[in-house]
Amino acid sequence: MFSKKVAYAIRCLVYLAERDEPVLIREISEVTGIPHPYLAKIVNELTRKNFVTSQRGIGGGIALAKNPELITICEICVAFDDPFLQQRCLVGMPDCSDETGCVFHPFWSKQKEKITKFLSANTIDKIAKARRKSKKA
Repeated sequence: MFSKKVAYAIRCLVYLAERDEPVLIREISEVTGIPHPYLAKIVNELTRKNFVTSQRGIGGGIALAKNPELITICEICVAFDDPFLQQRCLVGMPDCSDETGCVFHPFWSKQKEKITKFLSANTIDKIAKARRKSKKA
C-alpha cells in the first residue's frame, strides 16, 4: 500500500517512539532490517521535515522531534509525497476530475477519503503501543 520509503520511515519513527534516548541509525537498520544507506537518506529527509532531531558525538543519534501522539501516518505520507495520496486517476486518465471523471473516479474518490481519514486518525504512538502489546502476548 505505502511506498517503500514511507513504510521505512514509519518503521524508523515507531522504533524511535519506543526509545527514551537518541539512537544510532546503524542500530535502527540492524533491528528493523532497513538497509543502512537507504535508512540514512530517509533519516536525512525526516530531519529536514522536522520529524526527528540529530545529535552528533558521544551519546548522539537521532530522536523524535515531537510527541509520537502528534505524528499521523497521513502526515508522513504527505511529507514523502506517497503516490497513494496523490490526486491522480486510478487508471491514468490525464483529465480525470469530479467534472470529467473516469468510470472509477466516484468509487476511488470515496475510498481515498475514507483511507485519508483512517491514516489521519492513526499515529506513530498508536503503532508503537500496539507493537509493545503484541510483544507481551
